[in-house]
Amino acid sequence: MKSASSTLDVLPNEIHVWYAFPDEIRQTSLLSDYQQLLNPAETQQWQRFHFDKHRHLYLIARALVRTTLSRYTAITPSRLQFTKNAYGKPELIHSDRTPQLCFNLSHTDGLVVLGIVSNQKIGVDVENMERQITTAVEDIARYFSPQEVSDFSQIPAHQRHDRFFDYWTLKESYIKACGMGLSLPLDQFTFHIQEKESLRISFAASLNDDPNNWQFWLFDPTPSHKAAISLHRHPGTEYCLVMKKAVPLVSEQDFSCTILNTS
Repeated sequence: MKSASSTLDVLPNEIHVWYAFPDEIRQTSLLSDYQQLLNPAETQQWQRFHFDKHRHLYLIARALVRTTLSRYTAITPSRLQFTKNAYGKPELIHSDRTPQLCFNLSHTDGLVVLGIVSNQKIGVDVENMERQITTAVEDIARYFSPQEVSDFSQIPAHQRHDRFFDYWTLKESYIKACGMGLSLPLDQFTFHIQEKESLRISFAASLNDDPNNWQFWLFDPTPSHKAAISLHRHPGTEYCLVMKKAVPLVSEQDFSCTILNTS
């Protein structure tokens, strides 16, 4: 296990994926240090959460973002500044002296995931597959593309729960990479998920997007979680995932998990 203070670089063909497990981070003094990293707007948001578990998850997520990006930019964590695009996607404010980084954050019960790349569009989504879903997955899946709905209906019933989260995390990660939120209709792009075949995406003509511009990863960080990454790729580049588990301000270590599928 390494100290979490060394500087970091991300190569053009790398995606750095950072994990933090909120349930493992409970030291009162450390949580107090995390609170000191928040800017006024983040502090207000943190205080708005009604339930302690949501407040705790938000604090760990912001600590992971600030401490990790600090190590790539050489800017003190509390001094990092962010903006949002027209659709609300957070972006790092760069200076002439800092590397052009893009990041995306996702969190759910029990896990925070942060993806960092060099100046490319990236989207990350993670979901806890054990959480209660108040609406049946079949009812939610009907908002997917016609091909996805057809494919989903043809798989055995006992596999649909996992397959729903395959679709959901992939679609969320793509939407987040595009930076347009749910203004991008879920039925206008299709993920083709077949056993022993690479992931594929296709688009309705209205989106004017090219499948060759994208690469995707689908993986299980833990037995309870499903995650996906969407990357707007540079042509001809072979990308690799570099995964780390962190306790912000304390430590980091290599992390490995099962890659279920990639494009």
